[in-house]
Amino acid sequence: MKVIRFLVLSLFMFNLGALAAKEVSFMSHRFQDQVVIVTGASRGIGKGIAELFAKEGAKLVLVARDENVLSQVAESLAKNGTEAIAIRADVSHSEGVARIIQETLVRYGRIDILCHNAGIYPHARLENMTIEQWQKVIDVNLTSTFLTIKACIPAMKAQGGGKIVVTSSISGPQTGLPGYSHYTASKGGVEGFIRTAAVELAKYQNNINAVEPGNIITESFSDQGEAHTQNMIRAVPLGRLGTPEDVAHAILFLASKEASYITGQSLIIDGGQTLPESHFSEY
Repeated sequence: MKVIRFLVLSLFMFNLGALAAKEVSFMSHRFQDQVVIVTGASRGIGKGIAELFAKEGAKLVLVARDENVLSQVAESLAKNGTEAIAIRADVSHSEGVARIIQETLVRYGRIDILCHNAGIYPHARLENMTIEQWQKVIDVNLTSTFLTIKACIPAMKAQGGGKIVVTSSISGPQTGLPGYSHYTASKGGVEGFIRTAAVELAKYQNNINAVEPGNIITESFSDQGEAHTQNMIRAVPLGRLGTPEDVAHAILFLASKEASYITGQSLIIDGGQTLPESHFSEY
């Protein structure tokens, strides 16, 4: 009897291990050998996107302005077997974007996925904001979206399609945020841009979508202090702030074949923050 129980238990454990191995195998090959450009990849959400694509077998082109930090991210991924190159570039200028595309095509010959995540959100009240402050945010957040997507069109068109996912925000498309009118304007512009771009480029089998993160725990967010963090948590029905991985999972879905019939859409990732009619209500 003990022998039978042992055999049954062994068989159960073997099958459980096989299922786990199958799941790991699935998770590590969904984007096998696909070439993925991630802008703003040196930290925060961008780094989280890169790390999750790496687990799925992608070849990564990491882009940011901070060369030292970016190189550390690329080296860390390479140690785990991921093929990743780092390109220092300013995506708010056409010259920088052109270099990203050129180096990617020289290295890999194709661009399967663009994750345009680069962005800034400096604080400035409207009555004190300068035109220089306004223009910088518009250039980095909105103009760069135009530049990077436009630059990918020839390669994606020639290869028969591609996936583009842009990191937007709930701030602007869904909510107002005092002290960030330039930021909210830029993200509202991103949403309008991707809808029209999706219509124009659908004939080339390009899917273009966006994600709208709420409050995500990143280096910049943590710098605002514990009191700010607790205030933001109280505004989220799920009772926690999001993580870069939460956003990355949504981006990988929109970049996957499972989302091949979705284009021109935005997916809100905010733990329910935008749902309550009043944040003074009990929930």
